[in-house]
Amino acid sequence: MVFSREYTVANAPDGGTRSSNGDSVESQKRQRGDSTEHVIEHVRRLIANGDLKPGDRLPAERDLATQLGVSRPTIRAGLRGLAAMGVVHSRHGSGTYIPTGPPRLDSEPLSFLAALHGFTRDEMYEARRVLEVSAAGLAAERSTAEHLASIAEEVASLFAAMNDPQDFLVHDIRFHRAVASASGNPILASLVEMVSAMYYERRRETAARATDRNLHDAAELHRRIYQAIRSRHVEQAKQLMNEHLQHSSAFQEQEEHA
Repeated sequence: MVFSREYTVANAPDGGTRSSNGDSVESQKRQRGDSTEHVIEHVRRLIANGDLKPGDRLPAERDLATQLGVSRPTIRAGLRGLAAMGVVHSRHGSGTYIPTGPPRLDSEPLSFLAALHGFTRDEMYEARRVLEVSAAGLAAERSTAEHLASIAEEVASLFAAMNDPQDFLVHDIRFHRAVASASGNPILASLVEMVSAMYYERRRETAARATDRNLHDAAELHRRIYQAIRSRHVEQAKQLMNEHLQHSSAFQEQEEHA
């Protein structure tokens, strides 16, 4: 079968139908038990099967909602989760696309090792500092106008999302990925993608407990990192990224004990 560059869903994931097919209420509840995860797995399956490729646009929210038998807010929640994992990205006024940037490494093996060996928060942030402090310095040297625009957009979104900790977390993840992409090193960017996906899975469990002050301080540090990168101040960008990650670790500890 040949797919167009804009993939159109033809069949439900399980080959079945919805609503008026005579299914019992309990059966429908089971099918929709975890609707957001259902959305995420559906899109990941399309990618794994080769039905969605880099640069492809996903079906419109209303089409996905109809096809999967869930609400549009559920579709949006699933797409936000996919965006935080680096699987998709949104273009304002255009739709949701499969990224064409650096390759995304699957974070599941790393998540499995974390579950098996019990990676600590300190180990997570130590790994992030090793990767992201260097990425910030390289971004200050190598970033293009397009990179800077992407980073600036995420900074603005962070300030706009301070009343929604979960949305703030999504833009936090996107900011760090944008900085890593601006490093000009696709291997480094891919490693940051992988680690940040695992970080998102852990942090979203506690993000709702973030204080207004912590969110404001985090947004401000992101802004200062961006300014250092834009001004080509390599050492300052590295120092601010290190400071931010140290603060972020402390904030997460507070959330876990709140």
